Amino acid sequence: MACHRTTARGVFLLLLTALAGAAIVAAPGAATKPGLVDGQPIVFPLVGDYPYGMNYGDPRGQGRHAGIDIENVPWRTPVVAAEAGRVRWHTTSWRAGCMLYLYGKSGTTYLYIHLNNDLTEASEDKGGCKLGTAYAVEDGAKVTAGEQIAWNGDSGDAEGNYHLHFEVHPGDGADVNPYPYLNSATRVLFPGRVGEPFALGVRGVPVAAGAGTLELRATGVRWWPGGRWTPVVRERMLTFGVAGSAVVDESLVDALAGATRRTLQSRPASVVTVYTEAAKVTAAALRGEPGALVARRITRPGGTTAVTDPPETAAEIEDELLSSIAAFDPDARRSGV
Repeated sequence: MACHRTTARGVFLLLLTALAGAAIVAAPGAATKPGLVDGQPIVFPLVGDYPYGMNYGDPRGQGRHAGIDIENVPWRTPVVAAEAGRVRWHTTSWRAGCMLYLYGKSGTTYLYIHLNNDLTEASEDKGGCKLGTAYAVEDGAKVTAGEQIAWNGDSGDAEGNYHLHFEVHPGDGADVNPYPYLNSATRVLFPGRVGEPFALGVRGVPVAAGAGTLELRATGVRWWPGGRWTPVVRERMLTFGVAGSAVVDESLVDALAGATRRTLQSRPASVVTVYTEAAKVTAAALRGEPGALVARRITRPGGTTAVTDPPETAAEIEDELLSSIAAFDPDARRSGV
């Protein structure tokens, strides 16, 4: 396994990297848009559109900063694969702490540093660099783009500062500036392995409905299996297809039945929760593209529901939905979703 130092590489390496970067820019047929891998954007390495600054190359106590620090990320935020490939754990660096290499199918290697090693948010370092604490997949596992591979933390010399240090190494070589890669990256709505089953809960304000669709200004998301309610960091508009026999809040029945989609009057009190049909993970579903997610149940606190297209009853549809989610999460049926 190639091992990349994350600190100073010397003046010679700096010059060599600059020359290599210039050659790439000048190469015939090179991508005109920066930050692409094989002509495609990578997946943003965290679930959530967290802000970041350009701190690549900054002088640090141990030398030049070889990656981008994505700061102010809540403890145990899911960390996902930037592209399909194979992961390797690295647990012996006191500065990096719990660290992961992703060897992408493109030949690009990605480093994820300062992963979680805590059992609680108190930053007690009692969890270790282990599966279920730092890592979400086995050492050596093959993963798909957008699949969860780890959890964010503050291990190593990041103690008390939850963030993710992210590096990009084209051709498994020297580090390059991750900033344009992050700028071009695709944000996933939730983490998932392509081809595996999933279901979602999404909270937000409905802004348009009709023609068998519901448009939602999303504020939070939960996924099954294994997820928890997670804030949507920045405003995100999602368009759901609505199942033919869906359980929906009565306030939306007429709008959903319309032949064309129309804008709704949105109020803070009109927040609803959309539960999707169980389906297989696709790249489009991970991105939350229109039509990739199908609503099976739409409710709001204190509201009443109706079935959009009988003959199934609301109780039958709700039981069907809970059964599908319970296949991922046995506690869902006992506690509700």
